[in-house]
Amino acid sequence: MYDNSSQNKSIAIIKYKDGDFEIISLGEYVICAISGEHIPLNKLCYWNVDRQVPYANAELSLKAEQLSGNITYRCKK
Repeated sequence: MYDNSSQNKSIAIIKYKDGDFEIISLGEYVICAISGEHIPLNKLCYWNVDRQVPYANAELSLKAEQLSGNITYRCKK
């Protein structure tokens, strides 16, 4: 779901680390690399350290890995 409450707020610049992140430039949110959603910093849980990008949720993080070719299989339902 798109959160437009951050529309008038500023984007943060983040350095993503293993299990943590460092705020380089203070802001209210980051933008999901897959969906374009605004992610408030207090909701930021998923990112890729190598690519230095955030994801809005686990499903989008998985999708990014699949698109990159790092995961080539899919679970059967």
